[in-house]
Amino acid sequence: MANTVDAIVIGAGPGGYHAAIRLGQLGKSVVCFDRDEVGGVCLNWGCIPTKALLHVGEVARHIREADKLGLKVAAPEVDREGVAKFAETVVKANVGGVNQLFKSNGVSFAYGEASFTGPKSVALKKRDGSTETYEAKDAIVIATGSAPIDVKAWSRDGDTIINSDDAVRLPKIPKTLLVIGGGVIGLEFATVYTRMGAKVLVVEMMPQILTGTDLEISKTMARILKKQGVEIALNTKVVSIEKTGAGVKAVLNGEYTNSKDETREFEVALVAVGRRPVTDNLNLAAAGLTTDERGFIPVDVQRRTAVSTIFAIGDVTGAPLLAHKAMKEGVVAAEAIAGDAASAYDPVAVPNCVYTDPEVATVGLSEEEAKAAGYELRIGKFPLIASGRARTMNESDGLIKLVGDAKTDELLGMHIIAPQAESLIGEGVIALEMGATLEDIGLSIHPHPTLTESIMDAAEAAHGKAIHIVNPKPKAPAAVGAAT
Repeated sequence: MANTVDAIVIGAGPGGYHAAIRLGQLGKSVVCFDRDEVGGVCLNWGCIPTKALLHVGEVARHIREADKLGLKVAAPEVDREGVAKFAETVVKANVGGVNQLFKSNGVSFAYGEASFTGPKSVALKKRDGSTETYEAKDAIVIATGSAPIDVKAWSRDGDTIINSDDAVRLPKIPKTLLVIGGGVIGLEFATVYTRMGAKVLVVEMMPQILTGTDLEISKTMARILKKQGVEIALNTKVVSIEKTGAGVKAVLNGEYTNSKDETREFEVALVAVGRRPVTDNLNLAAAGLTTDERGFIPVDVQRRTAVSTIFAIGDVTGAPLLAHKAMKEGVVAAEAIAGDAASAYDPVAVPNCVYTDPEVATVGLSEEEAKAAGYELRIGKFPLIASGRARTMNESDGLIKLVGDAKTDELLGMHIIAPQAESLIGEGVIALEMGATLEDIGLSIHPHPTLTESIMDAAEAAHGKAIHIVNPKPKAPAAVGAAT
């Protein structure tokens, strides 16, 4: 006999637990399934543990540079087991918090592999091998997330050839690390392990790191990373990887090697070439669902799929593959299931953060995207070296860049490289959602001395009113009759 509830949520990651908790708040009986742990990739292998490791690396850097502040401190020594224990403690606290919220909101949780048996029914294969069936009166939410893409030619062993899940729990710090992929994940781990003493080479087949990011921001971040000791090879491919007794032997070819095959040896190779949606074992056909050509599940603004009783949220619905996007989608789906016809996922822009050191945070259009969209641009920039607060922190590498519409002065995009960029970018999100202009931002009094006032300074620079930097000279008007 089937267990019957109002709603079923498949997946307990950020999107799934948000959907389940909101459904509970709205008075629905709900059960949430996951084959792994509550919190999904984000809490257990992704966002939370990697940020714990990044914080450790940042503290280590501050200790190494303490002499610049007049402090005499012994060089930091990394205790890998101690660092792992810290990260594990952080993870357990977050997972425990979600479990408590489940209980407080009447959400049931069960471990197991869920697969559809119909548009409103699911079979749960439990860890002990037994199977239970569940029926949903109202709806089922798919929140199964994504997994690292495994390249068949580079067989992962979790030891010398690893993915991002493995990188969080490496038993020791490698002396040399090859990172394949210059995206968010690759650069975050490059930062982590460089800070802990590894010699890191990042290989990216595209002409810039953080592909799709504002080009000036990408180039500035690459310069900062190189200054920190991270080697970066652009327009370069990894032709092959061969395991050796001491690690791996990689053959590289591209701009970095003058278009010739070059062999390099590393203790560990991290494959960080992207993620794929996880729908393999869901038996979507039994529910009447199909995916698009890339494996994602199409949804409407309420996150409803082609089958009216099934919703999908998070990474399985497509880019951007971000936890905060999934969280908002989970709430929208829950409210739609509960009958709120007005609830919809329709953000003006979704912020993206890269937790390198310093951090990169962006929201809205890049300069290149805005030009391609036909906008005439007004751009304001403020280098962090001109920030009084940044100097007091001994943090002078960074840039605040605002992209605006020259005709309306409306903000189109905000791009930040700075300490705490992940928090600073919230100002850009609010500004975009409210349709703020560059003038609005420049006229708003920001506290001094802070990093946030650099956003105000950048807005003032867009209008030639910056006080803390020399304003760029306005372009001279074209001569009458001159070619344009």
